[in-house]
Amino acid sequence: MKLKAIASALVLMASFTSVKAAVDPNFYIFLCFGQSNMEGAARPEAQDLVSPGPRFLLMPAVDDPGRGRKMGEWCEAVPPLCRPNTGLTPADWFGRTLVASLPEHIKIGVIHVAIGGIDIRGFMPDSIQSYVKRAPSWMKGMLEAYDNNPYERLVTLARKAQKDGVIKGILMHQGETNTGDARWAGWVQQVYDRLCGDLQLKPEEVNLYAGNIVQAGGKGVCIGCKKQIDELPQTLHTAQVISSDDCTNGPDRLHFDAAGYRELGCRYGETVARFLGYEPVRPVMEQQAKFEVPDDAVVAETTIPGNDFPKVDPQHRAYFRIAAPEARKVVVDICGKKYDMQRDGKGNWFATTDPLPVGFHYYFINIGGVNFIDPATETFFGCNRQAGGIEIPEGPEGDYYRPQAGVPQGQVRSIFYYSQTQQLWRHAMVYTPADYEQGKRRYPVLYLQHGMGEDETGWSRQGHMQHIMDNAIAEGRAVPMIVVMESGDIKAPFRGGDNRAGRSQYGASFYPVLLDDLIPYIDKTFRTRADREHRAMAGLSWGGHQTFDVVLTHLDKFAWMGTFSGAIFGLDDVKTAYNGVFSDAEKFNKQIHYLYMNWGEEDFIKNDRLVEQLRQQGIRVEASESKGTAHEWLTWRRGLAEFIPHLFK
Repeated sequence: MKLKAIASALVLMASFTSVKAAVDPNFYIFLCFGQSNMEGAARPEAQDLVSPGPRFLLMPAVDDPGRGRKMGEWCEAVPPLCRPNTGLTPADWFGRTLVASLPEHIKIGVIHVAIGGIDIRGFMPDSIQSYVKRAPSWMKGMLEAYDNNPYERLVTLARKAQKDGVIKGILMHQGETNTGDARWAGWVQQVYDRLCGDLQLKPEEVNLYAGNIVQAGGKGVCIGCKKQIDELPQTLHTAQVISSDDCTNGPDRLHFDAAGYRELGCRYGETVARFLGYEPVRPVMEQQAKFEVPDDAVVAETTIPGNDFPKVDPQHRAYFRIAAPEARKVVVDICGKKYDMQRDGKGNWFATTDPLPVGFHYYFINIGGVNFIDPATETFFGCNRQAGGIEIPEGPEGDYYRPQAGVPQGQVRSIFYYSQTQQLWRHAMVYTPADYEQGKRRYPVLYLQHGMGEDETGWSRQGHMQHIMDNAIAEGRAVPMIVVMESGDIKAPFRGGDNRAGRSQYGASFYPVLLDDLIPYIDKTFRTRADREHRAMAGLSWGGHQTFDVVLTHLDKFAWMGTFSGAIFGLDDVKTAYNGVFSDAEKFNKQIHYLYMNWGEEDFIKNDRLVEQLRQQGIRVEASESKGTAHEWLTWRRGLAEFIPHLFK
């Protein structure tokens, strides 16, 4: 009984092993070989990286430890199909097309061996050894990945695959390297015949599917190869040519782009499906929107030279484009207003905005929920970090902040000074007028502060302060002066606490630095008129807050002051504010020769109520509202241009 039980178990095990090892007639296998366009030269995009599931499998021809792939072991077919560092290939969407076209009980498998730039003789067993010896150095590593015999690797894996399924076709994309060689078709037939013989394939059942080359509208680098591929069936009667007409290509005009590989791959799949007796069905692709830019759009002045985008049209719409082929969602965020970007099918994303207000705008590209700086834009410190920026140009009315021909140009200097107060080195920007180097004259000084989340470069970069100064001085509207800009310890965001003027700690660490370190350094280093009568302070937004805090508590240091969208909060009773500095209007008006305040018509910080209170108190204050602008640099440029003509006169 015991022996019978053992015998029965052995019979069952043998039967199970036999079933396990049986060839699945519904597992269709395809061999893929060729050079760089079969290898894959385009980076896969998000839609290419979504696995089509267990019905489309790859038997890797090389190990890929990073993806957990082992040579000769089936896995789901997700790019790269060739080797670890290759890209999207026609085989990717070939397999997806067959999965969509064939019944659900049929699986598709591919074996993929390709080497960029390889001659067809690199796949001929009788020629491979001599070819390897004379192969260019850049190809050596690729050949070594297949033990210097790509044909043998393809056949070895094909034989292993035949234990699992049935070979139904051979896909080839090769020929560019053999352009113009009349022997090429005969060599292709030799490779095909050898494969059929070594794998015992019936040619009438296993076609060779040969994809055509990049055409690029007749300007493809290897366009001469198109005719010889088209004529291949005259030599190899089981060959079918896959058209590459209108398949899009990369800038090298040699390789397809991602959209081109998808299209060509679908055409391979449709041809095979028809041969197998099935009506082709295209897999679902993400729709590619068309990106149209009007001819009158121009590259934005804030775009890094050499880039084509961002652009701006006369209606003030902005056009953005960024390459992010693996991204799933990309958004352009302009000062909080978000525009979903669309794919163009070539690995790029694009967006067109609504008409934007004239002036300067910070923006970010958001990829997968993370803000990035557009690599095509100049960077500007704002929003508490480096940011992209785009200028929507004004007409001639903006010439006051643009450099003008014939106007002498001043200098903006980057300086470092040591703060004894904080025991560290600090950075500042200093504007000197055009005639500073021409004599021994001494100049009054304006200390000019930026707003919360910006830095000492803001006024010279986003604000074009130097051009405003140069033009106003050249026209005689402003006296020559030195302008000093410092970070003011307000680059980091406000983190709560009292924000009322005279009480806030945010940025207050700068006050002793300004008074005890920076002003003495400027007076020592530059030719200044070092007294209160020749010293002014002004600031935008929180810099206006700082101006009030510093000047109104140190009237022995300053005689001129201004704010632009000044963040002046909590002055409920101007009579008692700052120890009653406004309570004696006559005295104040003698001490402060000019007080100016401006804000934007659509600004969220307006000082109109404060201005009215000061005037009721008898304080001389001049104010203006910038038409059509908000809390933005155009408001502050206009404010500075109105402020400086009144200084030091």
